[in-house]
Amino acid sequence: MDTAEPRSTRDKLLRYVLLPAVIVAVAVLAYFTFRTTLQLDTLRKQSVLEATLALANEKATRLDRQIIDQDNVVVAIADPAFMGDLTERWLPTAQRETPSVRAIVMLDESRTVVAFASRARGPFAEEEAFRRLLTERLLDEMPSTPEAPEQLRHLHRTSGTESYLVSYWRRSIQGRTFTILAWHDIGRIVKETLPTLYGDRFVPVGLGQPQGGTNRANIVDEEGRIVFGPPLRSGEFTVGVRFPTTLYNWRVQVSPIGEDELTVNVKQRRLLEIATVGLSFVVLVAGVLTILYAAETERRASALKSEFVANVSHELKTPLALVRMFAEMLQSGRVASEEKRAEYLDIIVRESERLSGLIENVLDFARVERGRASYDFAEGDVNEIVKRAVNVYRYRAEREGVDVRFDGDETLPLVELDARAIELVVINLLDNALKYGHDGKAIHVDVASSSAGSVPGIVVSVRDEGPGISEAEKTRIFERFVRGSSARAKDKIPVRGSGIGLSLVRHIVGAHGGRAWVESQVGQGATFRFTLPANNPRRPSRA
Repeated sequence: MDTAEPRSTRDKLLRYVLLPAVIVAVAVLAYFTFRTTLQLDTLRKQSVLEATLALANEKATRLDRQIIDQDNVVVAIADPAFMGDLTERWLPTAQRETPSVRAIVMLDESRTVVAFASRARGPFAEEEAFRRLLTERLLDEMPSTPEAPEQLRHLHRTSGTESYLVSYWRRSIQGRTFTILAWHDIGRIVKETLPTLYGDRFVPVGLGQPQGGTNRANIVDEEGRIVFGPPLRSGEFTVGVRFPTTLYNWRVQVSPIGEDELTVNVKQRRLLEIATVGLSFVVLVAGVLTILYAAETERRASALKSEFVANVSHELKTPLALVRMFAEMLQSGRVASEEKRAEYLDIIVRESERLSGLIENVLDFARVERGRASYDFAEGDVNEIVKRAVNVYRYRAEREGVDVRFDGDETLPLVELDARAIELVVINLLDNALKYGHDGKAIHVDVASSSAGSVPGIVVSVRDEGPGISEAEKTRIFERFVRGSSARAKDKIPVRGSGIGLSLVRHIVGAHGGRAWVESQVGQGATFRFTLPANNPRRPSRA
């Protein structure tokens, strides 16, 4: 069954449809999460501001309500029909009912003062000054509503250094219209009324306040000068509102105690939430990238495995076909001479050896992949083992016209190793040099002691005279199924191979406590080396 087309369709679907959809979904999720975080932060701040504003409005309304309550008392007392006994009707209850009212004035249509009652004792210089200011200036600034002339209204003005608050209304009796005014003592309001109203500590209503915290408040005039209360530093959560009816040129300012801490907490919370959203986005992106990397890795592994199966199949098929063909020729007696018979037998032996080596490699690789590779460690002579592998391989190399030269060291110490596995390593390196070092006429094998590193050991080198290996391939060629760019001969015929030989070399050498690497420059051949620790302890077999 051909699965190439479905796999290609799945790859295209994954790459061009599913993954872009996941990335878009992640981006949309990050956008809405980030926007929601900012909205929550804005709502939190808005809640604090609304609560603080409500408290400021409540403070302003409280003073307005108290002043208007006093004005209503004056409205009931100041009746033009009884203007002659205004003082007697008002003063006995003035301290209790109208504590901030300093004087009551009645004027007729000609702006003549027809009645005047004052709580002041002693010289009346201030009262006279107020009467002159009233008739000369303030009356002109007291508009009335024709539809409701008797409506209570207020005038808040500053003259020089003095601030005045006047409540006024008009009343008609027997065809005459009178203007009645209540002059409020702002000094008394500041010294007595405001401490009574605002001197207590208010429990905060806003979100994010410290448990049991309070708010601070003050009152400032139109120039921003403090009239009452402590100085407040203008901050993110400080609000100010004007008195709605009475002292409308003044403002009540409210600031949560610990505003600096609250501002810092809000900023820290914002940064934390943004960082959390950012981290979540990074994690999601990392997850998507991991999926992409895993999918690409799996695709490459699948392609490499397919290539490996094709290479192994070809490697198995070719020697088997040759062995069968020449065996049938010998069996049928179709041999021209004894020389031909010997040549056919030589070909059968050579291809059988290659077939056995390939099967051995594939079986060893399969055991490594399943994690079942086992090694029988025993004391052995590395020089003798490498020499034996060279002698086994020399016959095949000479048939290819390549001379294998061995340079050993008989004085090397014994090493704990698996002789069969190390022999397989050397044969794989020789086979690699013969296949890919096709430009050279000799392969050099050296065994010597090594003092490199902290542990003394033995280094085995296999050097060819081939085209060499590029820097980019020096590490990758030890990976499974990977073959170098020199896997083509001079005539562009691909060099047969499975791509697992060097991977087995690295695994076997690593299991012995050594390492394998390659030294090469393009055009100057390649030298494959591996080391074995001289004092390698006996290792147990691994199942």
